[in-house]
Amino acid sequence: MLSASSPCGVALERHGAVAVIAFDRPDRRNAMDMSMREEFARLAAQSLADESLRAIVLTGRGGHFCAGGDIGSMGQGPEGMSAEVGRERMRRTLQSVSALYSCDKPVLAAVEGCAYGGGFGLALLADMVIAAQGARFCMSFARVGLVPDSGALYTLPRIVGVQRAKELMFSARELDADQAHDWGIAMEVVPRGGALARALQLAQAMAGASPAATAMTKTALNNSLSSDLHSMVELEANAQGLAFSTAYHREAKERFLNKRPPLFAWPAQPKNEFEGGKTC
Repeated sequence: MLSASSPCGVALERHGAVAVIAFDRPDRRNAMDMSMREEFARLAAQSLADESLRAIVLTGRGGHFCAGGDIGSMGQGPEGMSAEVGRERMRRTLQSVSALYSCDKPVLAAVEGCAYGGGFGLALLADMVIAAQGARFCMSFARVGLVPDSGALYTLPRIVGVQRAKELMFSARELDADQAHDWGIAMEVVPRGGALARALQLAQAMAGASPAATAMTKTALNNSLSSDLHSMVELEANAQGLAFSTAYHREAKERFLNKRPPLFAWPAQPKNEFEGGKTC
């Protein structure tokens, strides 16, 4: 494992072919100021560009995922910040949102403690969310008169439906880990302190899957709700034709026919480590 911390409050670790991007400002529950947002965007871009990395895990240190934006950094004085400055600030730092959501690599979020505001939005960018008991999810923007960001206006209604998304955004109420699981926000709930270990286990398994097949499947699913059956069937035919031609498929097929261990296997939830956890 290679690890690098940052004075900007975000750390990058490497676990084999898996990158772990960790919010690392525990004294502020990992709330993001401008330098932290920019460092997150930089590390996300670095991880996406590294072809040796096959999966990404987002997490937070110090018992929390991310408390969202640091309110104290959002403009000083009675005038606050202008609309122009605020828009440009968000446009610069939110470029990583669409990049993470649409990237070819699987992205997982390991959530302990609070995932509020933009932190909740960042968790929703993940293909899979692992939540620990005690995790709390909150679209807290209404509490300070702001609009949901970090992609939440796109991702949340696609996960929970428009009506529930409106409730969460208008009310700024919290969901605990079990409620988040019941609403489809969290894929699994694990005991407190176990979210990162489980997310790493799944990410390392996905790192062993066909990168081409994974990328095409993720792209297709991300676009399926705005498509139609004919277009998706055509996409399936084209993608499958490409998948048939990969060296990964040829080796996987050879292993299957010769009763050799497969290249890819999905890890079961270990009962001794995650006993009592919930899964979809």
